[in-house]
Amino acid sequence: MTLLPQGRVLARTAVSTLVRTYAAGPPLNKDHHIISLPDSVFPRGYKVAATHSGVKKRPGVLDLGVLVSTSDRPCAAAACFTRNVFKAAPVVVSSQVLKEGQGRVRGFVVNSGCANAVTGKKGMEDAWSMSHTVTQGLTQGDGKNNTTPPPGTLVMSTGVIGQHLPINKITHAIPSLLSSLSSSSNAWMSLAKAFMTTDTFPKLRAREFQLSPDGPSIRIAGIDKGAGMIHPNMGPPHATLLGVIATDAAIHPDALQSALTYAVDRSFNSITVDGDMSTNDTILCLANGASSTNTTSEEITEHGRPKEFAVFRDELCSFAQELAQLVVRDGEGATKFVTVRVINGPSYDVSRAVACSVATSALVKTALYGQDANWGRILCAVGYTNLPAGTIDPSTVSVSFNPPASASNATPLKLLTNGEPEPEIDETRASELLKEEDLEIVIDLGVKEGGEEATYWTCDFSHEYVTINGDYRT
Repeated sequence: MTLLPQGRVLARTAVSTLVRTYAAGPPLNKDHHIISLPDSVFPRGYKVAATHSGVKKRPGVLDLGVLVSTSDRPCAAAACFTRNVFKAAPVVVSSQVLKEGQGRVRGFVVNSGCANAVTGKKGMEDAWSMSHTVTQGLTQGDGKNNTTPPPGTLVMSTGVIGQHLPINKITHAIPSLLSSLSSSSNAWMSLAKAFMTTDTFPKLRAREFQLSPDGPSIRIAGIDKGAGMIHPNMGPPHATLLGVIATDAAIHPDALQSALTYAVDRSFNSITVDGDMSTNDTILCLANGASSTNTTSEEITEHGRPKEFAVFRDELCSFAQELAQLVVRDGEGATKFVTVRVINGPSYDVSRAVACSVATSALVKTALYGQDANWGRILCAVGYTNLPAGTIDPSTVSVSFNPPASASNATPLKLLTNGEPEPEIDETRASELLKEEDLEIVIDLGVKEGGEEATYWTCDFSHEYVTINGDYRT
């Protein structure tokens, strides 16, 4: 009860209680994303291996891996790294290795279980130790008396931030790791498992394509990892999301970097799980030219062989999108895979900014988890997108939900048309759509001619996401 100023007593009144119920679906079915690949589909001239070094406490869990090129020349290499101010030691070291090698490397080494981020001088020393130990081991194995410095080894780490690596365990494990190198599909799968932290499945893909009708077949393979702390913003050397794409195409480092930057902007930089950009985000791309007998002077360049470059860039982009979407499908606690497609925008950048705003909205993501067709939250996120005043005309904006391609009823559900809400929204139809694992939100900004399109991939926010991240370090 409450005493009023005059000393009167305000009588107690009954207080009603609001009870919330949740209509959430089961977690995404992830088993079918683990696929078996034959040895013959992997790029020529690479060998890989993985082992348990002791970074992770559970015995036998793979936590250290390498990929090296076995061809006579080093790989052309490109990378996109996190723009987080607190760049992890392996990001700094890999940037330097690329610079010193002028875009040529021998391969990479990766550990999981410890990010080696915000670890000061000791962290830098440990990252260099990983790189040098692999490089020296490979140089000794070559049996060559090189008078010039050998190409370096890139480094990636993922796991808990602010802890030092058990570097002695890692360097002790590297010699036996290098002695077990293999080109088999099983070895590639083991390497994919060595990337994993909170991932629920290894993410490995491979495919073949041709740059021209009469050209050799090009093979490409990719591994990535990530389930939380996913909202990459990566640029060329100047995510936690880690990824590597290896190909046997013959392409110059400058052209490879151009193609990778283009692909990452439209794939890994267009996904979000929770809006948090990691200190370690890294996507590497290696090309060893083993698909043909081309010499270095015959490598594809952006301007020297523009048609083949364009084919390679587009294939790389498509492949990167497939890998990136696997990360979203493994989003921590996710029950839905959501495509946010913005069409008819005044520019690609505007469409992409709007898609990002909607895809990262916590209110949109929680509504999707609760299977609530709350299109007002979508419009709210469109409206607060950081764009110059007047960029978006509310009277031309339309919003709809699209079902997955596999749905028996392919009819979209219109929610807003030219700034006007639909007179009656079919709530039964909305409920059917939001029970699906896959959903597409289409936002039409209404530019009639020359409109640009952009896509973001995201997932919902669930109770399980909080549980996973509440006890991640323990």
